[in-house]
Amino acid sequence: MTAGWTAEGGHGAVPTDGVPVEPAPGPVRADWPLWEVFLRGRRGLNHVHVGSLHAADAELALHHARDLYTRRNEAVSIWVVPAAAITASSPDERDPFFAPSGDKAYRHPTFYRLPEDVPHL
Repeated sequence: MTAGWTAEGGHGAVPTDGVPVEPAPGPVRADWPLWEVFLRGRRGLNHVHVGSLHAADAELALHHARDLYTRRNEAVSIWVVPAAAITASSPDERDPFFAPSGDKAYRHPTFYRLPEDVPHL
């Protein structure tokens, strides 16, 4: 055999000159951003967090979320949110973080009279 030809793989002699050995670099799924998925069920009034997934962009995340989390047609709405955009309080700091609301008794409904003709309260 001459240089530039190979028979590896059992397919006979194949030219290898100018053929890249490694795949072209591109986005790797592990590098894709993490998205948090929220669904609103047919009988639900709010969206509920159901899981996470990796996707290259928002549109792809929405399609992946639909395929992954709505197999039984139980949802009427899907939200996908970049996990990096979510800021949350720490459970370890719950006492000092929520302490300022403890001394605001006026926020409790015991100080308000509810009219009897107002439904769903």
